[in-house]
Amino acid sequence: MAENGRELVLDMLLEMEREKEYSHKLVRAVLDKYDYLDPRDKAFIKRLSEGTLERRLELDYYLDSFSKLPVKEMRPLIRCLLRMSVYQLLYMDAVPDSAVCDEACRLAAKRGFRSLKGFVNGILRTVARNKDSLPMPDRREQPVRYLSVKYSMPEWLVELWTEEYGRDVATAILGGLMEVHPVSLRFAACTAEAEKTELLCRMEEQGARVTAGPYLPNLYLLEHGAGGPHVLPGFQEGRLIVQDVSSALAVEAAGIRKGDFVIDVCGAPGGKSIHAAEKAGRVLSRDISEEKVSLIRENVSRMGAGNVCCEVHDAACRDEELKDRADVVLLDVPCSGLGVMGKKRDIKYHVTKEGMHELMGLQRRIVNASAGYVKPGGTLVYSTCTIHSGENEAMVRHITQDLGFEPVPLEGILPERLFAERRRLEEDMRSAGRDPARGLSEREYGACLQLLPGYMEADGFFLARFRRKGA
Repeated sequence: MAENGRELVLDMLLEMEREKEYSHKLVRAVLDKYDYLDPRDKAFIKRLSEGTLERRLELDYYLDSFSKLPVKEMRPLIRCLLRMSVYQLLYMDAVPDSAVCDEACRLAAKRGFRSLKGFVNGILRTVARNKDSLPMPDRREQPVRYLSVKYSMPEWLVELWTEEYGRDVATAILGGLMEVHPVSLRFAACTAEAEKTELLCRMEEQGARVTAGPYLPNLYLLEHGAGGPHVLPGFQEGRLIVQDVSSALAVEAAGIRKGDFVIDVCGAPGGKSIHAAEKAGRVLSRDISEEKVSLIRENVSRMGAGNVCCEVHDAACRDEELKDRADVVLLDVPCSGLGVMGKKRDIKYHVTKEGMHELMGLQRRIVNASAGYVKPGGTLVYSTCTIHSGENEAMVRHITQDLGFEPVPLEGILPERLFAERRRLEEDMRSAGRDPARGLSEREYGACLQLLPGYMEADGFFLARFRRKGA
């Protein structure tokens, strides 16, 4: 199957180049289509496709070093074929070098490029011979270029984080984004400890490797599981939901109480809404399209969350009927997604400075439209899955200075371990001459938490809690 698997990966990489399709969607669609394959073959396809995408800038640097023809001038099929083959040579030790080279030549010939077999073979054999001494930019003379190649990150993002955090913290972030990011699962609050133990044992018997997650007691990490979360014992029965720890922390930060009316403004796929429903009286979960809301409904139905109402609504448009009605508003707004590149590996190739600026405008429109839903004395939790002060700290200043909200400290609400990790980050930032608060007042900074890969056991995520004045 490895041969056919490589051809599937080649077609996936070509599709992403042509259609700019996001990798996580395409990989999921292909694995669903070929669900009958042996789990080992599916794991091979997933790792090769995702790894090639994640390391694309690094792979291109090596190819440009060994090829007289620049990567950008190669035929798309040959370019994708060489990238995936070099990834196998460097990062998949179980695959013999000779098999990688031979299979690449076979695929080139099969797909109409027989005349380029020698070109493909020559480059791959050269890479294989030089695996232990691959060229790299000079670390001292070209520090940004070096980090860009080492962590396969666009130079402008390396510069952004180096400027905001200092080089050592930026390097830690880049390394954290490259680490393996298991699927995060949350047990429903109604799951008794005995039932949870039984389900975990059944998962282990099934061949899944599930370990306790960080920070919260009901969070677990699926480090290995044949077939994905939907086949795990308890999933279809509504005992488990896929929910990142950062998303769960945002709900915990809200301090939701029984009887509260909660509005989840951008609710898809429903993890936060269902988590909130376990604590609240009623939850209104909305998103911009029927497609997104159908995902919420599907999870709400499976989890038996009968107190969640799902609606289609554009969050940037104010709904006057909800004015002053909510005890809690959850605002997890659309963002650049720089914090979740470990799961959505090609975000870094799509995001631009211009696009981030447009997103900041959309975020402000959503916040302005939704802030009035909070009752006087009620709670607003703002969150993003990005690492960018323009989308995070700048919005905190807007909410506190322009919208009539006051910051609420998060220490004492969220696990102390998070703040111990933040203190280590603060020390490293001060050593680099950077202000950890980045212009926020002491009270505003105390209401925020920026989760950073490399410092916290989570994706990059930002959250802040506020209370509406006038109670």
